[in-house]
Amino acid sequence: MRYTLRGVKYSMDFGCYDKDSGEVECYLEIPNPEAVGCVERFATFLSFLLVIITFPFSLFECFKVVQEFERAVIFRLGRVRKGGARGPGLFFVLPCVDTYRKVDLRTVSFDVPPQEVLTRDSVTVAVDAVVYYRIKEPLNAVVRVADYSASTRLLAATTLRNVLGMRDLAQLLSDREAISHMMQANLDEATDPWGVEVERVEIKDVRLPVQLQRAMAAEAEADREARAKIIAAEGEIKASKALREASLVMIDNPMALQLRYLQSLNTISAEKNSTIIFPFPMDFLRTFLGGAGPSMSPSLPI
Repeated sequence: MRYTLRGVKYSMDFGCYDKDSGEVECYLEIPNPEAVGCVERFATFLSFLLVIITFPFSLFECFKVVQEFERAVIFRLGRVRKGGARGPGLFFVLPCVDTYRKVDLRTVSFDVPPQEVLTRDSVTVAVDAVVYYRIKEPLNAVVRVADYSASTRLLAATTLRNVLGMRDLAQLLSDREAISHMMQANLDEATDPWGVEVERVEIKDVRLPVQLQRAMAAEAEADREARAKIIAAEGEIKASKALREASLVMIDNPMALQLRYLQSLNTISAEKNSTIIFPFPMDFLRTFLGGAGPSMSPSLPI
């Protein structure tokens, strides 16, 4: 059994089973969407005829040039011509029936406008970034998306808000590189059907509210003061232990205290001031104060 639709080029077959006569093959022919109609062929013929009639002046409109960093996607009566994008160099188009669009393959950069983002710990920050992308498939960039540049910019702004909304403020300030890589992977995956490759994403600036900056500065200052006090206290402990060991050494040798007096006097005199300190032996004072009476000997300061 065969079913045929006239005026079509390609066919599609499928099988079915009949209990009475066994297996029956049915053929269904469907039209080819890429087949060129009579009107299109006639228009192409007229365009060729126009080129021949206006030769050699028509060559100025038929031959086009694209640069090394450019590609041209040619449409003939609304259909993409076979062979993909043309270029670099010289290519041929027919007047009235062919149109083409140039696509730049160089890396393009743009600034993502500052986005007001609410982080996971409920802090509002303004973040802006820089995105670098290039066209890797010119045909998809022209056919599958109306404006690949505007679409990539809008998608970058949305992706920036989504990625930063999953991070805390501390992670946002410290893990910029990880956030950039995550944003690049998300953008590259989304723009791949458009023929766009996102090469790099960089977090440009993170602006915090003024009140939050003051609070963070006060917190950091208090933290530094606390660490300074702890360090000073540890230094006092070490100094007291060292003085204790020095006092034990001086007890064994009484002349060490006198030498320490002379060393302090030498240090003070090197500063060129008018203060004069004369060390006086305490034992000599105790000798004189001891004879003045019991009420003055132990209690009077020396």
